[in-house]
Amino acid sequence: GVTGVKQGDRVLANVRWNGAREKTVTLAANLTPIPDNVSFDAASGLTITYGTAMHGLADRGQVKAGDTVAVLGAAGGAGLAAVEIAALMGADVIACASSAERLAICKAHGAHDVINYAREDLKQRLRDLTGGKGADVVYDCVGGDFAEPAFRSTAWEGRYLVVGFAAGEIPRMPLNLALLKGASLVGVFWGEFAKRNPEKNGANIAQVVEWVAEGKLRPHIHQVYPLSQTRQALEAIDKRQAAGKVVIAPQSA
Repeated sequence: GVTGVKQGDRVLANVRWNGAREKTVTLAANLTPIPDNVSFDAASGLTITYGTAMHGLADRGQVKAGDTVAVLGAAGGAGLAAVEIAALMGADVIACASSAERLAICKAHGAHDVINYAREDLKQRLRDLTGGKGADVVYDCVGGDFAEPAFRSTAWEGRYLVVGFAAGEIPRMPLNLALLKGASLVGVFWGEFAKRNPEKNGANIAQVVEWVAEGKLRPHIHQVYPLSQTRQALEAIDKRQAAGKVVIAPQSA
């Protein structure tokens, strides 16, 4: 009863669990066809990070051309996808990361300005780079100690997107900041969104695949690991050593 795809088609899928294996089973609704000029390595990294970026920036953040978008944790898989998508949407992107090397990757993928928050005052630099106005949207993959200063530097009616907590600590935010700025704290839970609204999510992923095929998006792959080194791949993510996506491929690929 499956329509839209046939045996032998090149597809990508978000299977939620059990993806690190040579064979798996998923619902046909989870599949997105990929054109011949998009590699399997590139396609494998599109669903979660780029799906989250599309949902966060377009659906939840209502980003429009001319907005200023600050991305925290900008060199990681989720952050770099947000940098690329926001730039493609016409936003002025400020990438925030912890080293010059990581920020150089962000610049190469569309960031207009960068902040090294390991060395610079995040709140002050965000204000300086926006002429005192603040960022219209903050895309926060990090949490921890960076959350409050980033929220303090949002613009009037800014949108602070809560995406993840790579720093390991879930921050406590003074809610008076939301009142004083007329600002919004917005949760971005892509996995639940994809489950509850598969049609909209499917359209988002199809758009991302189209942009990759057209060369408008260039997914950055940190490293491709063989399936037998899945543990090492996960450790690279856990230790925050990766810039962009970590990919696991079967040995026969």
